[in-house]
Amino acid sequence: MTKLRRLLAIAFLLLPGSAFAQKVPVLLVPDRVFTASDRAMHAGWKVLVADGRIVAVGPDVAAPPGAETRALPGTTLLPGLIDLHVHLFLHPYDETSWNDQVMKEPLALRTARAVAHARATLMAGFTTVRDLGTEGAGEADAGLKQAIQQGIVPGPRLLIAGRALVATGAYGPKGYAYDVPQGAEEVSGEGIVPAVRRQIAHGADWVKFYADYRWGPGEPSRATFSLGELEAGIAAAHDAGRKVAVHASTPEGMRRAILAGADTIEHGNDATPAVFALMKARGVAFCPTLAATDAIARYGGWNGTAPEPEAIRAKRASYAAALAAGVTMCVGGDTGVFAHGANAREIGLMVAWGMKPLDALWTATAGNAKLLGLGDEIGTIAPGRIADLVAVAGDPAANIGALDTVTMVMQHGHLVRMPGE
Repeated sequence: MTKLRRLLAIAFLLLPGSAFAQKVPVLLVPDRVFTASDRAMHAGWKVLVADGRIVAVGPDVAAPPGAETRALPGTTLLPGLIDLHVHLFLHPYDETSWNDQVMKEPLALRTARAVAHARATLMAGFTTVRDLGTEGAGEADAGLKQAIQQGIVPGPRLLIAGRALVATGAYGPKGYAYDVPQGAEEVSGEGIVPAVRRQIAHGADWVKFYADYRWGPGEPSRATFSLGELEAGIAAAHDAGRKVAVHASTPEGMRRAILAGADTIEHGNDATPAVFALMKARGVAFCPTLAATDAIARYGGWNGTAPEPEAIRAKRASYAAALAAGVTMCVGGDTGVFAHGANAREIGLMVAWGMKPLDALWTATAGNAKLLGLGDEIGTIAPGRIADLVAVAGDPAANIGALDTVTMVMQHGHLVRMPGE
């Protein structure tokens, strides 16, 4: 991809839809601003927005003639939050099992749900998300992305991975006496590179692989794709200017994904310090998806107190090892396993399990934007950046739970959620 084509592609990706910019400049006056340009709160700062972009930020910013001033007392203003692991075409497993969603829910129903999920996500202050697979809903994410871009339905800026790629026979649903629809595209050997290119042709912004999975019901996860298969697929994606996310929970699956050149690894439930040391050395980012593990444990009857289930203890250990190793972290909760709009659940757990609040806020904004390759456009409050902004009641640096009380959302300069709504 030439530099010009790459810039045009990014510009189209960032296009928020029709007529999103405010007609007059807006001066936002919260109690404090977290710019994410640093990891600090700035009391008494203000932000000026015009034509969909941030014009100025600081303590002495004044409203120009004709501007609208919006006071946001008691709030913190943040860059639009970013979730790097969602499934808009799934809904919580305590409502309907994954198997039944894939097997029994018609595409029209799943798409209608996805539209509602996109709106809930945006209203929760998440203005950009990476959807890592439709889980049996084909390439419907490409249509949803277009609908959001064209202003037909409200939703976050959407980066998609299409159907995701799994080793032949390794995914699900399983246990049927006949062939059934699968939650991802099955592929092996020489078919991997064509599958990557086919997904990109159908609109994938990211390519997703499953490096390990359960071959049969009740079995532990095992590595699926060989190192050579992953290397070929990831190289094809990178050649096309796409980054690669890899589902991997086992040390061997993670090791293969890291050596093959993955950009992010999702889950890492059973990861070891040695694996995280390799991730750190190779510059691979980690999405721990703590909230999904927590949600599934609660669906199984855990009440959130001791004794913790083994899955929770293992997840705590792997997350602590990742923090200790200093790997690049990303915020992505596997939203869809639990309710859309509750995306901040992941940030809360990341803090509760050991990350400093300001580091978590930076990761959910500037850090995630950098991983997407969009750090020059979103993720920080700075002059020239796209005006994706969210106000929350209280100070999330003192209480990360403040992220659950969103009072205002601005998307590309357009107020999509007003205080009091």
